[in-house]
Amino acid sequence: MQISKGKKIFLYIILTIIAIYFLFPFVWMVLTAVKTEGEAFTYPPKILPSVWNFSNFVEAWKSQPFTTYLLNTLTITILTTLGQVASCSLVAYGFARFNFKGKNILFMLLLATMMIPWDVTMIPLYMQFKSWGWINTLKPLIVPSFFGSAYYIFLLRQFLMTLPKDFEEAAKIDGANSFQIFSKVYFPMMKAPLILVAVLNMLTVWNDYLGPLIFLQDRTKYTLALGLASFKGVNSLQIVPIMAITCMMVIPPIVLFFMAQKYIVEGVSGGVKG
Repeated sequence: MQISKGKKIFLYIILTIIAIYFLFPFVWMVLTAVKTEGEAFTYPPKILPSVWNFSNFVEAWKSQPFTTYLLNTLTITILTTLGQVASCSLVAYGFARFNFKGKNILFMLLLATMMIPWDVTMIPLYMQFKSWGWINTLKPLIVPSFFGSAYYIFLLRQFLMTLPKDFEEAAKIDGANSFQIFSKVYFPMMKAPLILVAVLNMLTVWNDYLGPLIFLQDRTKYTLALGLASFKGVNSLQIVPIMAITCMMVIPPIVLFFMAQKYIVEGVSGGVKG
């Protein structure tokens, strides 16, 4: 169905207005971060600063050990992502390609865990990790990822179900065992959904506040989300440094999304392109 030129122009105008509406808060945050404290509170508000103070980012970053917070966040993010990709892909492969007694029941039980809110398991998990001596360490935030996530397993399993079994049968004829078939045949085909899983996990862990708040006590083990909350409490009346730190924390996920958006779309759509 052909769309007339006039309708296209009207559609682009509407989409542009919507884009500006959603982008304006982010632009305002960036512009506020480079203003002086006096300009940030002027009324009527000034959109552009009279002097662009990029030193605000450096001063805000040095006001607390944000470098330590960043290293802790990167450690948790990288290790949990590796754990989720490895464990979820293996479990999803088992559910998609193996037939065993009770498989459907186990898969339904796995999906049922998605209906249990984290708030319900929070106290039992805390008591369990405390008995193991893991409180105030990064282990409670990292180790569970190596046991998979129900949603990521479901996502990868659905993708594997769309792949034809011809590849598996050909590999078996060549003498490959089950793990070789997974690692050398199916794992490379799962590039798009695995990147989707990695990106979703990175965004979740990067912005996680409640988990570090419960399990971490020492400030040297804080993550960026927890450090930002602490920073806001100390500088509650100083909007410029808060905007500067918030801006630096928001930019990496945005860059990550734009870098991986092609694979995100392919991972969600699934299937094999012929």
